[in-house]
Amino acid sequence: MCPGTLLSGADAAAQVKDGTALPLAGTGLAFTHCDVIWRGGGVTAERKTIAVQGLKSEATGAAALALERLTTPRAQIRLGGATLSFEQPQIMAVLNVTPDSFSGDGLAGDVSAAVERARTFVDEGADLIDVGGESTRPGAAPVSPDEECARVVPVVAALRDLGVPVSIDTRRAEIMDAAVQAGATVINDVSALLGDPASPDAAARSGAAVILNHMRGAPRTMQDDPRYQDVLFDVYDGLALRVEAAVAAGVLRERVIIDPGIGFGKTAGHNLRLLRGLALFHGLGCPVLVGASRKSFIGALSHGEPADRRLPGSLAALLAAVHNGANIVRVHDVAETRQALAIWGGIFAPS
Repeated sequence: MCPGTLLSGADAAAQVKDGTALPLAGTGLAFTHCDVIWRGGGVTAERKTIAVQGLKSEATGAAALALERLTTPRAQIRLGGATLSFEQPQIMAVLNVTPDSFSGDGLAGDVSAAVERARTFVDEGADLIDVGGESTRPGAAPVSPDEECARVVPVVAALRDLGVPVSIDTRRAEIMDAAVQAGATVINDVSALLGDPASPDAAARSGAAVILNHMRGAPRTMQDDPRYQDVLFDVYDGLALRVEAAVAAGVLRERVIIDPGIGFGKTAGHNLRLLRGLALFHGLGCPVLVGASRKSFIGALSHGEPADRRLPGSLAALLAAVHNGANIVRVHDVAETRQALAIWGGIFAPS
């Protein structure tokens, strides 16, 4: 079920009220029709466009479940003493404690500097902090578990009383365990719990919220000629399988967040297709996170700017994501993001 013709603000509210549109997952957006798609073996076999007035009668089985998930607001997620609430887009701030971050902002080995930066992020409006100790940029080599643990656990522990949820960005079960014990309440796994056979069990017993990111391959090889039948539907199907696997392992579905993985085994064209069709992912019934900040496709579409000169493109991408239904944006530049979202919200708020 792929929502089409998205509306916002007063137009969305008015058309939902008169029955010519349906609300999109509590985002304030609405849609006037859906493309109902049947696939087999990764190939679209049939596609039918249906106006919302006819959806309830024509959508049966899996399509009916997807429609219910598309229109039901995302529930709050309680994380220790904090709560993620999705009435407004949430800002996840990137806190790299690596020496080789693609964005040039790594703070490996400097706990005090990391804590100071995290506090600045919160003052600027961050809703949660994502701590990562292993670079997952294209071509990156893995680090040892001991090194990753030494980088992230002291920082997570120092942020325990920060006042916002702390996320651990890792693919390893032992790092998940150590970081949750130190105070992390969110696990952000770029491999969607595929990077370590023990990760699904670790995520389940942690009680943390779990972010499942779509990635084709591994960071070192993921950008080696990535190909899809249709990236939007292939990523959707891939994430659907990972959500079900996480739930089967014992992760509560209401604590799962999905991320289509902008830049993780995708070309610039793939990334644009995902951003345009982002509303589709609400059919999985989970909050949707987008991390486009400073990614290489921004430079590719512009004039080849390096990562630290991609702020305008990052803001454009995140606003497009929010305008297509993103619940969380993962960013390097919090104050600028907060301001951009404030203006976006003012323009598109129902009058």
